This record gives sequence, structure tokens and C-alpha cells, in this order.
Amino acid sequence: MRTSAITKRPVVTLDGEDVAQIKDVVYSAGGGAVGGFTLAGRGLFAGPLKQGLAWSSVAALGSDAVMIADEDALEPTQSVLDRSASTGGSGGDILGSQVLTDSGTDLGTVVDVIVEVSGADSGQCDVVGYEVEASQALGTKGTKVLIPLPDAVAASGEHLIVPASAKDFVGQDLAGFGAAVEAFRAQLRGQG
Repeated sequence: MRTSAITKRPVVTLDGEDVAQIKDVVYSAGGGAVGGFTLAGRGLFAGPLKQGLAWSSVAALGSDAVMIADEDALEPTQSVLDRSASTGGSGGDILGSQVLTDSGTDLGTVVDVIVEVSGADSGQCDVVGYEVEASQALGTKGTKVLIPLPDAVAASGEHLIVPASAKDFVGQDLAGFGAAVEAFRAQLRGQG
């Protein structure tokens, strides 16, 4: 799913209590996984909350809401940010960053991040790709395309580096993107 689809989703306890909404996604491990979320209050005039939500406290991420056991799952926002930074987080927003291949080819600019939730009980929420506004190098300049990522992501804040072979697995629909990510990662492991 796109991370832009997660923002503004309500955070709901298993008892059905609506306690917050997702404001921002916090990335960890150099941008390779979701570490948590910053939160906002619910309602028209509600602003940011001083509480955040670590990914490890998420019971489920559904198409309509983020589920937590109870309000005790919330913690100070700074704790969520610090924990993500201590696991290698880049600490910055990657939207608008330039995607380059390891051979120096500009593939485009990040407009969204694609994540995949794996395992039971929410497991892990991995960053598996970027949606980019394509450059001329992809032959579809200006269109939005999906670029798969390897298991480990290199990010400097302004530039995101992917293997040159990522160009061969670029897609345009989210439905078949999971297979492209798997094929790309298998090829990198020497299995494809």
C-alpha cells in the first residue's frame, strides 16, 4: 500500500474507541521499514498530539483504520522518533528525493512510498518500493511509476540509491508490484 493512504487513518482501540489519527509515517532502519507514526487529534480543529505510536504497538493495519490494543500503546512522540533514529533512521522526509541507480542514472523523484505488511499480528511493515515521477531514463518522463527496492536501502536524505537492475522491474500498477519486488530481490540474491 502507499503510505499516503495511511495518513489521516483513524487509530482505534480493540474496544472501538477512536483515539487519534495518523499524521506522519516515521521510517526506521535507513528507510527500510516503518518505525511508527506521529499522531494528530480527531476532528476539524485538532492539531498534532504529543503522543506517537511505535510500529511494535500496532495490532493491525487495515484499509480503514490502524488498530491498537488500548490507549496504553501510545507513547511520547519523541520516544518513537528516538527509537527509529537509533535503528538507523535517516531522520528526514524522503518525498521529493531523487532516485539514482548505483551507476549514477537519475530514475526520477519520489512522490510516495510503497510498504508491505508481513506476518501475523502486523509482523513488520517493510518499505518495498517508491512511487516516482519518472525521468527520461525510464522512457516515460513525467508519469508515475513504481520502482522496487532491495532488502537494504541506501538513503542520504536528498538521494536514494537503488541497483541499476531496478530499471528492469519498474511497474505501473500496485496490483502486480509485489511479484516485481520478489523477482527483483531474487535476482539480486542470484536466484533469478
